[in-house]
Amino acid sequence: MLGFLLLCFLAAVTEATYIKYKDPKQPLGARIRDLMSRMTLAEKIGQMTQIERAVATPDVMKQFFIGSVLSGGGSVPAPKATAETWVNMVNGLQKGALSTRLGIPMIYGIDAVHGHNNVYKATIFPHNVGLGVTRQVCQLFCELVLIKYFVQSMWDPALVKKIGDATALEVRATGIPYVFAPCIAVCRDPRWGRCYESYSEDHKIVQAMTEIIPGLQGDLPANSKKGVPFVAGKKKVAACAKHYVGDGGTTKGINENNTVINLNGLLSIHMPAYYNSISKGVATVMVSYSSWNGKKMHANHELVTGFLKNKLKFRGFVISDWEGIDRITAPPHANYSYSVQAGVSAGIDMVMVPNNYKEFIDDLTDQVKKNIIPMSRIDDAVKRILRVKFVMGLFDSPLADTSLVNQLGSQEHRELAREAVRKSLVLLKNGEAADKPLLPLPKKASKILVAGSHADNLGYQCGGWTITWQGLGGNDLTAGSTILHAVSNTVDPTTQVVFNENPDANFVKSNKFSYAIVVVGEQPYAETYGDSLNLTISEPGLSTITNVCGAVKCVVVVISGRPVVIQPYLAQIDALVAAWLPGTEGQGVADVLFGDYGFTGKLARTWFKTVDQLPMNVGDPHYDPLFPFGFGLTTKPTKGN
Repeated sequence: MLGFLLLCFLAAVTEATYIKYKDPKQPLGARIRDLMSRMTLAEKIGQMTQIERAVATPDVMKQFFIGSVLSGGGSVPAPKATAETWVNMVNGLQKGALSTRLGIPMIYGIDAVHGHNNVYKATIFPHNVGLGVTRQVCQLFCELVLIKYFVQSMWDPALVKKIGDATALEVRATGIPYVFAPCIAVCRDPRWGRCYESYSEDHKIVQAMTEIIPGLQGDLPANSKKGVPFVAGKKKVAACAKHYVGDGGTTKGINENNTVINLNGLLSIHMPAYYNSISKGVATVMVSYSSWNGKKMHANHELVTGFLKNKLKFRGFVISDWEGIDRITAPPHANYSYSVQAGVSAGIDMVMVPNNYKEFIDDLTDQVKKNIIPMSRIDDAVKRILRVKFVMGLFDSPLADTSLVNQLGSQEHRELAREAVRKSLVLLKNGEAADKPLLPLPKKASKILVAGSHADNLGYQCGGWTITWQGLGGNDLTAGSTILHAVSNTVDPTTQVVFNENPDANFVKSNKFSYAIVVVGEQPYAETYGDSLNLTISEPGLSTITNVCGAVKCVVVVISGRPVVIQPYLAQIDALVAAWLPGTEGQGVADVLFGDYGFTGKLARTWFKTVDQLPMNVGDPHYDPLFPFGFGLTTKPTKGN
């Protein structure tokens, strides 16, 4: 009898200590069901709450059961913080989450939209507008016309996948497992301030570039079910396809505005890249601030729940944008209780609050208790959030370590970024006649001029979403190489390089330069601050072009997030290069200007003549561009010039 009682006691102790959701050997569904059966309403709503790093503490994580924290643009633990500092900060907050009754790990997210762009000394890759023009380079059998044509007609998703892989490593180096990327907007109007976040005006290119998702997350296993999220371990990150849906089609390119288009147009232009993203196991989808035919996407149940979740079978979680539910009303936050109801009822699972989390938690709790929002909606949201966390291994390995810190800004990643810069350049003009090209430039010359506001400015070169939200000017924001430095590093040691940011015509004429390189463009911006109705090059760029190119042979390199007005100055420019926003590795520009590599890029955006033509996209009846979609002159490498 005593033995029997002892066995019963031991069985009871074992039962009490065994927790199914903590057992990695259990099936995913069983772990989710077991955990959810133990959760209170407060714990569930906590999982749906994402707060900003600046308001997060270990105590807040514990008290409110917070499910996620983010760094907004420029939100860092310390100026020029090291990878180790980031890891310690993330782990400190994670320990707060783990100290709760159920020990559910939080997921930390960050905008890593062209590399790990918030972080000092990270590799900054070209923005998507540049990656969209990259072409695969024929390596073998190039003498065969058929193969040569086939390869040159293909964009380069393999390069983008490598960039995703490198970005994942650098993000994980700082202890972060989740990125708000990629942006798969189809920008139909360059007046939009986020156009540089879009790969192309053509949805087929955007679809091809969703190959960045398996770069970030890992390749989806062959037996995976459609729509189920996948993240392959501690060297990969959860990705986020954004902004669902139609963000690139707003009237006049006004940010967060109204996309007026019929259902067929929405599904055929703006939706296709989401099909690819979901088929590749994307973990999360972010909803757009914009409206579709007057209906705010953050409140659109038909498209978020009806189409994305039910029709497309997306099984990851849907996240709002920053204060996205606040902006359901005009002015924002005018009726927050309604915004909470509309957003969560539409199908948003995690709300990027990000600051007033107590108000969000209180309002949502009240609405559930009053049966305004059914418990089934809360359970759907929490199940999706937990699914992502379980799939990516957060429950089994919640704390980051410093084993990957050497990946941040590694030489291998910088070489990859330099390759991406080379392939992102588009040669729009090369001499007055095909038989008299200016490019590639000779490395050996007596004296050359480098001019322009963007020639020696790493911040301008990187653009918005770099270290801060809006970006910065200057050379001390992070590590990298400016175009001026790259030119000096590339030319023959006997070539004298003279830099004058904005010389007058007399200076240029009197110095008898062999040729000039003029680097001008747009100053950094992000989102609404980049909306523009005139799309002009920032001053004094145009006067620099006039002063220099009127006096000496010149190549103009345009640093911009989109096509800009250039037609009035084209006649005086000998060679014209669209370099977009190349990032930290300016050496890639010099690699191609001086012929170590050839120009291969082809426009993934139409280059207009005047802004009066906009919007104008390939296939439009009134299509009359300065440089058409797919245009790009090529050159061959000239080693040893």
